[in-house]
Amino acid sequence: MHSLSNLDDFELMTLLKADQELAFAEIFRRFDSLLYIYAYKKLQNTEEAKDVVQEVFVQLWNARKDFVLKTTLPGYLYKSVLNKILNIIARKQSETKYIASLQHAINSDMVSADFLIREKDITALIEKEIAALPPKMREVFELRKNQYLSNKEIALQLNISEQTVETHMKRALKILRNKLGVLIYLCYLL
Repeated sequence: MHSLSNLDDFELMTLLKADQELAFAEIFRRFDSLLYIYAYKKLQNTEEAKDVVQEVFVQLWNARKDFVLKTTLPGYLYKSVLNKILNIIARKQSETKYIASLQHAINSDMVSADFLIREKDITALIEKEIAALPPKMREVFELRKNQYLSNKEIALQLNISEQTVETHMKRALKILRNKLGVLIYLCYLL
């Protein structure tokens, strides 16, 4: 068999249909870099471009037995890459629209019953964890969060030092963050 690099695309495709892996390797060698550059220019993302090209070659290999080339091999490969790129763009646009609609729902005045139930459950969980704090720490925490008192005001009211107030707050916040998780902690306590 003569060198595969001397074969034209039609001859390579004929060998590929006959399960010749070397023919596939030659097609890959000829078009991989060109297809990657094409995909990268459209997507501006290295990983996505690599994935698209890899998917096209995997698709070509998997369909090799039944593959009928109705155009040129480069035309088929570029069209396949373009179709995958268009799918990615459409998916991204769909995700963007979905995220925007979620953001709109969050920002709107309409509050669903489901949200109210979840908020009530989360509030109950937070209150339970606050109640489980040591008494003095809980008292300091509640004065800060419920009455919005400063460290100095809390220290005067409880007859303790400002440093002790600060220590109680730091420890309370650490305990609550560990018990409730960062998301709930950030949303409801800060």
